[in-house]
Amino acid sequence: MKLIQTVEACCPVVREGGSTPLEAPAAEQVASAFKVLADPARLRLLAMIASTDEACVCDLTDGVGLSQPTVSHHLKVLNDAGFVTREKRGTWAYYRLVPEALSILRAALTPAG
Repeated sequence: MKLIQTVEACCPVVREGGSTPLEAPAAEQVASAFKVLADPARLRLLAMIASTDEACVCDLTDGVGLSQPTVSHHLKVLNDAGFVTREKRGTWAYYRLVPEALSILRAALTPAG
């Protein structure tokens, strides 16, 4: 299940009146998303993709100093979690950031106001 679908199910994450910042089911869903980002290579890849309109896996490999299969694995995890989208062109795959995925995580940590 994509992150956006998973995390949207918990939103809004704050009860009316702000009495409980994050309910247990929502916290578990958001924690799963953060687990995906807890890997330094994935976090670096996401930051590299976020810094440009789109990025080819061929351009990302040198930036993180990992082999192409390892980078592809990390990108698949990010894609499966809904952080990036993937478009296949010929033999290469191009990735774009899904800004909504990061917004949902930000909203889970932002106090209601």
